Amino acid sequence: MKFRFTNLLVLITALSLLLVPLVAPGAAKKTNAKVAKVADVNGKAISKAEFDREMDRILQRFNTAGHKLTPEQMAEVKKNVLDNLIARELLYQESQRKGITITKADVDKQIADLKKKFPNEKAFEDTLKKMHLTKESLRNQVKEGMAIQELVDKEFVKKTVVTDAEAKKYYDEHPDLFKQPEKIRARHILIKVNQNATKAEKEKARKKIKDIQKKLKKGEDFAKLAKEYSEGPSSTNGGDLGYFSKGQMVKPFEKAAFGLKPGQVSDIVETQYGYHLIKLVDKKPATVVAFKDVKDQLQEFLKQEKVQKEVQQHVETLKKQASIKTYIDSKKK
Repeated sequence: MKFRFTNLLVLITALSLLLVPLVAPGAAKKTNAKVAKVADVNGKAISKAEFDREMDRILQRFNTAGHKLTPEQMAEVKKNVLDNLIARELLYQESQRKGITITKADVDKQIADLKKKFPNEKAFEDTLKKMHLTKESLRNQVKEGMAIQELVDKEFVKKTVVTDAEAKKYYDEHPDLFKQPEKIRARHILIKVNQNATKAEKEKARKKIKDIQKKLKKGEDFAKLAKEYSEGPSSTNGGDLGYFSKGQMVKPFEKAAFGLKPGQVSDIVETQYGYHLIKLVDKKPATVVAFKDVKDQLQEFLKQEKVQKEVQQHVETLKKQASIKTYIDSKKK
């Protein structure tokens, strides 16, 4: 099985020891503007601009989560970003010592593939501006990232093996990860009731669902009635909701549905959406995924974990052998 770090920043993300909730995409720029560089690694400078760019990239990625970043978290993020930039530089320098060469054509292809993710050239260039990247700095980052990827591939990925026995041991020691909960497949008919509905409106909706219930008791087809009367999005499929497990539906609906036997139709169920009639189509008992069905995925997962751990350890060794000077207090809140 071939495992690859497939983009520029995956490796550095893997090296990070802590991921915290983030906001404020401009926060990185609060670093002392007089500092032109944040570190020297064996004489090679890591610029403040590069540090700020990486901070912005991370903050923008997590900004949509809406979490407020505490001063302690910001300090930890700054430390991780600085550590990761140093790690990246150490790995890139090692790639050069080992004679790994990334050609202009290699970089061109990578950037061409990247551009395909954007609707047009302008959107691509606008994104670069937002990330404070020029085309030249992007090329440099892509080149370095590809060199690091090739180094990791040659020195770690190709030498790392996860045996069937290792995968089986993990499987046996983590049984909860491979449990599949009980699932049911149901159809329903919904007559909507607005949460602010008047008593008269509720009575009208309840009469409608009762009339449908009478049709079902006379033997009319549930799916046909769902198509004709249901006001839910599944009406076009005859009310079919597919398979679902506990925790996916609102509680009153879930309790009624899971209490049925295949072929049974519930009494009228009231939820925040309105009135329902539910028919259980099928029930699948809780199971455990067989080892043979998950073995390949599990081996890939364990290989990735092994590689990341080995790379982390190797970076620590490189740090001890390197001359590293830092010029910002990443612990400052």
